Amino acid sequence: MNNLEAYKMDGLGNDFIIFDNRRSSISLSKDQIVKISDRKNIGCDQVIFINEDKSSDAFLKFYNSDGGEISACGNGSRCVAYLLMKQNNNKKISLKTKAGILYADLNEKDLVSINMGQPNFEWDKIPLLEKMDNKNLKIKIISKSGQNFTGGFSLSVGNPHLVFFVEDLNQFNLEEIGPKLENHNYFPERCNVTLASIKNKKLIKIKVWERGAGLTKACGTAACATAVSGAVLKLIERCVDIEFSGGLLNIDWKKNNNIYMTGKVSEIKKIRINI
Repeated sequence: MNNLEAYKMDGLGNDFIIFDNRRSSISLSKDQIVKISDRKNIGCDQVIFINEDKSSDAFLKFYNSDGGEISACGNGSRCVAYLLMKQNNNKKISLKTKAGILYADLNEKDLVSINMGQPNFEWDKIPLLEKMDNKNLKIKIISKSGQNFTGGFSLSVGNPHLVFFVEDLNQFNLEEIGPKLENHNYFPERCNVTLASIKNKKLIKIKVWERGAGLTKACGTAACATAVSGAVLKLIERCVDIEFSGGLLNIDWKKNNNIYMTGKVSEIKKIRINI
């Protein structure tokens, strides 16, 4: 297929190639998605397809750079929400995903806020291999200096997450730890791995190894998972800023159990793709 129209966007460096299937239907194989996502080619963390839907403004399908489909992508959803709001000239959008319908708003500061729904702590919904203490899986990670650290909070925010709260992110090599934990036998569907360092009750700095994508500059669902797990453990407040290398996401876990994520997205760039 030649000369396919697409959009390139990112949320804090977490970047996406977006195809609008409402206009012309595009079907890509796993190999083609991998090729498009390759940094030696165009390059992205996820490929997103926008499809028609009767119950919302659009139905989204997400694929990681390894070609595998995922149910949720927070920053990707915010980017598509911004794209559709600009197309429709409005400030509210509803997006259907396999994880549920998400509702997004554009505020006066041009920040996109999206209701990511509710976290799930049930072992078979995360999912975990068997029933165990999801607040502390007692998984061991080793620092660069050879020190052992044991922990791991697991939950689902539309996809499975594993979060470790550590003092210093730089003491751990996530590029080495990430792939091992992503494929840990506790997680039959693999998992996203986050290292989090609490700066204060309202600010956490994190690094993320994303399932099927590897190290990423930002991850919306990981930000949500970190904020929720930190609040459950009473380490932080329910409304916090999550710091990535490219900027901040605000996560507000409301008393009604819904998680609201707010942050910047890039401008919309039209591109052409040949595969």
